[in-house]
Amino acid sequence: MSESILVAVAQFAPTSDPAENLASIDELASRAADRGARVVVFPEYSSFFEKDLGPRFVEAAEPLDGPFVTGLGRIARRLDLHVVAGLVAVAGTDRFSNTLVAVSPTGALEATYRKLHLYDAFGQRESDWVEAGGIEQPETFDVDGFTVGLQTCYDVRFPEVTRLLVDAGVEVVLLPAEWVRGPLKEHHWRTLVTARAIENTVYVAAADHTPPVGVGNSMIVDPSGVEIATIGDERGIAVAELRRDRLEGVRRVNPSLALRRFGVVPRSASA
Repeated sequence: MSESILVAVAQFAPTSDPAENLASIDELASRAADRGARVVVFPEYSSFFEKDLGPRFVEAAEPLDGPFVTGLGRIARRLDLHVVAGLVAVAGTDRFSNTLVAVSPTGALEATYRKLHLYDAFGQRESDWVEAGGIEQPETFDVDGFTVGLQTCYDVRFPEVTRLLVDAGVEVVLLPAEWVRGPLKEHHWRTLVTARAIENTVYVAAADHTPPVGVGNSMIVDPSGVEIATIGDERGIAVAELRRDRLEGVRRVNPSLALRRFGVVPRSASA
C-alpha cells in the first residue's frame, strides 16, 4: 500500500471525431505521466461530443471493446497509468449509454459506470437520447492501495450516489463531467464537488470540458474540502498528491461517516 498517489485531471473540448479525441487524450495523459501521475481523469463524452444531443450520438456509440476503449488501453499501457474517460456506448436500444470506463496500466478494462441521473434540467433533455444506468453494486478499482470509484456529472447533485460509492469502500471519487455553462452553473459546480468531498471525507477529482460549452474549472478536492489542484478555463492538466495520512487525519477529526444514522436505499420503480 502506498502512502500517497498522484492523480491528474485533464480538461479539453472533445469533438465529433473519436480519433482526434484519442490524440488529445494521448497528449494530455503523456503530460500527466511525465509529472508522475498514477491516474488521469478525462471528461464525460470524451469519445464523441457535439453541442446538441441527437441521432449522431447513437450512430457514434461504440461497444466496450471498440476502437475508443482499445485506444485508451494502448495509451494506459504505454504510459503505465490508469486512464478514466467518458464513452458514448452502445445501449442495445434506440438510445446510447453515457458510460465511464477505467482502463488499467495493463490496458485492460477495470471498471465501468453508466450515468444514473440524466440531465433533464436547465432546459435540457438527456433522457431523450440516453439510456440511464441501472442501480447496481459500484464497480471499484485499486490504485496503489487507494480504492477508487466513478460517477458522472449531473449525479453530483444527488449526494446518495457518492454515499453509495463510499459505502462500497471508495476513498477517491473520479467525476468526469460535461458541466454546461449558464447562470450560477460555475458556482454550483464548485459547491457540489466540494460538498461531496466534505460530507464523505473523500478525495474528489472532477474533470470538465473547456469553454465555450463547459465551465472548465476541473479540480481535485481533498477530504476536508480544500481545492488542492485546479484548472481555469483552458485546455490542460492539474496534478495533486492524494495522501493516506490526510484521509485518515480528516476522518479522525470529523468522523461523520461513523456517526451517521441513515443509509441509502434505492427508490422503487413504482415510487
